[in-house]
Amino acid sequence: MKVVTGVVGNDIHVVANRLIDISLEERGFEVFNLGVNTYLEEFMDAVIETDADVLLISSLNGEAEGWCRDLQILKSQYDFKNVTFMIGGNLGVGEMDPEQLVPKFQSYGFDLVFHQVDLNVGLDSLEAFLEAR
Repeated sequence: MKVVTGVVGNDIHVVANRLIDISLEERGFEVFNLGVNTYLEEFMDAVIETDADVLLISSLNGEAEGWCRDLQILKSQYDFKNVTFMIGGNLGVGEMDPEQLVPKFQSYGFDLVFHQVDLNVGLDSLEAFLEAR
């Protein structure tokens, strides 16, 4: 399975991004890592170019909400029916209610949302989701 991954927006968390990359490769995924400071449109282009099965976006600075609001709009422009959209990391800043984050990001078009969840737990959930599909 092919996965496009990277860090969204103005987030520069290189170490966490690399750990995600390594963990995905260890699980047998073919990884296309776009690195840090990646715009949502760049992720979508990479999914198309690589014919990826999964888009896994990460964010640690908590600003993913502002960068990912247009996902549903971008998804509607292309045929992404067989692509799993996943986001994880620290997804909120300030006084954000953590219980509202998952449904909010799901409304943006993400299938799997993990706010402050251990990487291996998130990847286990991804594998179970893909297997059930």
